[in-house]
Amino acid sequence: MEMIIGGAFQGKSAYARETHPEVDWKNGADLEKEDLMTADGVLDFQEYIKKELKADQDVTDLAEELSEKNPDIILVSQEVGYGVVPMDAFDRKYREAVGRVCTSLAAKCSKVTRVVCGIGTVIKNA
Repeated sequence: MEMIIGGAFQGKSAYARETHPEVDWKNGADLEKEDLMTADGVLDFQEYIKKELKADQDVTDLAEELSEKNPDIILVSQEVGYGVVPMDAFDRKYREAVGRVCTSLAAKCSKVTRVVCGIGTVIKNA
């Protein structure tokens, strides 16, 4: 499993496509759980989490399930935990869920790359 992460509009998707041109990239907002479990690569993974939370689904075990069922997936996610804490309760819940899921996934990933200004820096390569 591999994760590419970074702030909004930092070039993560372009970096992912350039680094892995062979991957059939899917958009997180458009995926159902079955699709996620078979996808090669997912852009905007944080949008999948948002969609699940809006549908009142529990994402607590998502990292464990994904690592078991799709250990070769490449995930591209936005870091949503920086900046001002949202006033809206759902936005705070979403922000926390993305952080927790991505932290768990990063621990399971063999490679984690952080992209800033379109430049990828490998922060884990096990």
